[in-house]
Amino acid sequence: MNPYDADTHPGPYLVVEVLGVGDVSVHALAHGPEEPLHQAATRVIEAAAALDERHESVLNAVQCAQRLLEGTGRGEVGRAQVSYALLRTALPDLGDGLAQQDRAYSQLVESLSAYRRLLSSPEPAQHTSNKKYGQGQKTRPHRDDDWAVAGERGLVALEAVAAGGVRFRRNAIGEDPYISREKAQWQDPAIFPQTVQRLVADGLLHQDITENVYRPGQLLSLTAQGEAALRDGRATTSRVSAALGRTTTRTTSGALSDPAAVPVARTSLATPRSR
Repeated sequence: MNPYDADTHPGPYLVVEVLGVGDVSVHALAHGPEEPLHQAATRVIEAAAALDERHESVLNAVQCAQRLLEGTGRGEVGRAQVSYALLRTALPDLGDGLAQQDRAYSQLVESLSAYRRLLSSPEPAQHTSNKKYGQGQKTRPHRDDDWAVAGERGLVALEAVAAGGVRFRRNAIGEDPYISREKAQWQDPAIFPQTVQRLVADGLLHQDITENVYRPGQLLSLTAQGEAALRDGRATTSRVSAALGRTTTRTTSGALSDPAAVPVARTSLATPRSR
């Protein structure tokens, strides 16, 4: 559910629709001051605020024109000449406002596209190995989209789909894919559309292509293979947490006095790609 009204706050409304976030703030779009993502998120927020400001100016100009024409609309011919004279001044202001609103909208679309390209761009280090989201999946040769399921990105997507209300959508402007989540919270990690496409291709997710990809979007659900991968991923996370807990306890109690003897627990659900 989009918390913003498109008629009063078109800027934040478009940000939520395109990015699928629940809160329109720099913190929600960039968890930390990392560059250049933080700068891109800042430009998105500023462009959304600018569109709201231009939209409000247009509404004020329209309301002014309506007031000038009210008497004429009621048939008060005597007021027509005065209204028309004032309207000749008001109409250019309305035209300028509409032009500025159109430019603000275009700038917001451009900033959203730049942010999403930056957000979905693979980091170089993520191409070094074929990381997975559960021990139950077979190893594969290196693929160009391995970054999409690196670390816990695949598990995050499976968890979200299991909770329900996750849809694969495309933006009508530019056809860019994105993921919308009915139950999203501002602190939830991002789900990349490339991750979903990879999971669908691998048979872990089902995408309902009978639904419109623009509105409401194509609902995602777990396949039997996806449910098994999710169970494996959760089990692996539990084992890692337990191992970390035991390590912390032994270290605190002094049972392991030699730091080199402390076992290093793997915090990733990935297993190295076989060579």
